[in-house]
Amino acid sequence: MIRDSLADRILTVFIYVFLILLAFSAFYPFWNSLVISFNDGMDTSKGGITFWPRQFSLENYRIVFEDARLMNGFVVAALRTVIGTVSAILCTSIFAYGMSKRELMGRKYYMIMCIITMYFGGGLIPTYMLIRGLGLFNSFWVFIIPALISVWNMIIFRTFFQGLPQGLEESAKIDGCGNWGTYFRIVLPLSGPVVATLALFTAVAHWNEWFVASIYIMDENLMPIQTVLRQILFSNIASEQISNLDSSSLARLNAAKSITSKSLTMATIMVATIPIVCVYPFLQKYFVKGVLVGSLKE
Repeated sequence: MIRDSLADRILTVFIYVFLILLAFSAFYPFWNSLVISFNDGMDTSKGGITFWPRQFSLENYRIVFEDARLMNGFVVAALRTVIGTVSAILCTSIFAYGMSKRELMGRKYYMIMCIITMYFGGGLIPTYMLIRGLGLFNSFWVFIIPALISVWNMIIFRTFFQGLPQGLEESAKIDGCGNWGTYFRIVLPLSGPVVATLALFTAVAHWNEWFVASIYIMDENLMPIQTVLRQILFSNIASEQISNLDSSSLARLNAAKSITSKSLTMATIMVATIPIVCVYPFLQKYFVKGVLVGSLKE
């Protein structure tokens, strides 16, 4: 057995210390925001809140969950994420399955046209006119239809499909399966890692996206939570949310005097952030295999 030299051990310790500090610097802002959201607002204004709440309180979250705008935005964002992710993965993978077939006429020209869209866009004004002309303006489907196809995800899907053994599809065709049957019964079930990875990336993009709603949505009932959160953070969050409370809740808060703009902002951010963070542990095992698919074969 070869023993590590003193220089190697010192380097290893240095690497671990550096990675720990790097992880801490990335995680601490989130943790501090979470701590402040659970701390009494007036106590938070005194400063000194670091790793643990000094005066534990749930009043910030009670205000957030009593705000109809945020709860409505949460529902819209959840529906958008679920419907948008399922439809985008399905449409993109079907497109990629067709593009993976070498016998497809004009396949290279289709691929060139797709790649061009990755480098050049129509611009905001033409896109706005297109969305309005399609009747998607101020509609929930403006979140779904324009995002059905992702060229980058299509390339990853196509690369994965091209790496599957040809004998599987040939056997399926011998058994009487057509293209649709082969795709849904053979190809898609074997694509678990890449589907899980790209589904997570798509879901995160849908959940975190706020710009589309700020441009194409005028109805407040269709605003996702990230757009609502942005509007709140650029306004007086405490006065707006407290003004929406009923008399009993307002009396309770006046007696407690435990709400400040900072504590309420942190609670709002946590409500918008934690749901999508909770998805990561369930799909983490697919990352290494799924993310590297596009680099294994072209």
